[in-house]
Amino acid sequence: MTIPANNPENDRGLTSTATEQLLRRYNVHVQGEGEETLLFCNGLGCSQEIWQYLTPRLRTRYQLVLFDYPGTGNAQPDAYDAQRHSTLQGYVEDIIAICQALQLQRIILVGHSVGASIALVTAAYAPTLVSSVVLLAPSPCYLNEPGYYGGFERVDVDQLLSLMEQDYDGWASLLASLLIGSQNPATLGEQLNGFFCQADHLITKNLARLTFYTDVRPVVPSVRMPTLILQCQQDVAAPEEVGAYLSRHLPQGTLVIMQATGHCPHLSAPLETLAAIEAFLG
Repeated sequence: MTIPANNPENDRGLTSTATEQLLRRYNVHVQGEGEETLLFCNGLGCSQEIWQYLTPRLRTRYQLVLFDYPGTGNAQPDAYDAQRHSTLQGYVEDIIAICQALQLQRIILVGHSVGASIALVTAAYAPTLVSSVVLLAPSPCYLNEPGYYGGFERVDVDQLLSLMEQDYDGWASLLASLLIGSQNPATLGEQLNGFFCQADHLITKNLARLTFYTDVRPVVPSVRMPTLILQCQQDVAAPEEVGAYLSRHLPQGTLVIMQATGHCPHLSAPLETLAAIEAFLG
């Protein structure tokens, strides 16, 4: 993986018109008036609305930057570039472009699931841009490898993605239920399923392949800023072994084992999630 071409160190500035177009392209919204800025990296198929249970409290202390990935929410169709977004680097470039447009510096990245992987890669390759990182239910590699337990055998992922191709709605319902977990209200699964179904199906299929097949473990030791790892219990997508791995390999990693269950603590346990984030940020 190479350093994105629009690394902030290469930024020559954008015209006001170009800035406005870019912010519309990704449906960027800025809330709050704090001195520190939190930028939220959404999980697979989710728009910025996924953070709705965290943002009211956080915006009283921080400036918040929310946006929609290509194919989600109100991102414009031209936000997606099939070639550029064929790797996670394309999504990293989106984040860096947004930061350039808003002239942001020393941001705090908050990422969930594949958004956590994107946050890790961003922090590794644009360290002057990022002051700290918050990871919700992260996994740098979903597949089991020799000496590493990611939680999935390749055949399991192949079958899951095959179902996605054959029956997207059935896949969305199944995955949403699995990710929320049986310990949490079924209505949360329905809410997550709604995000999946509203997202562009083709783009979500492509990002799902990246999510499950991309291994970002090589960049983890390069993330040298303080990093919070929020590990849920009974998380089918990111088992506790993954949180322990990140804790060992992140130079300034802090692992918090939450009482929350499932893969989406910002939905199922927002108060516990807020408390952990606030304690970490001080």
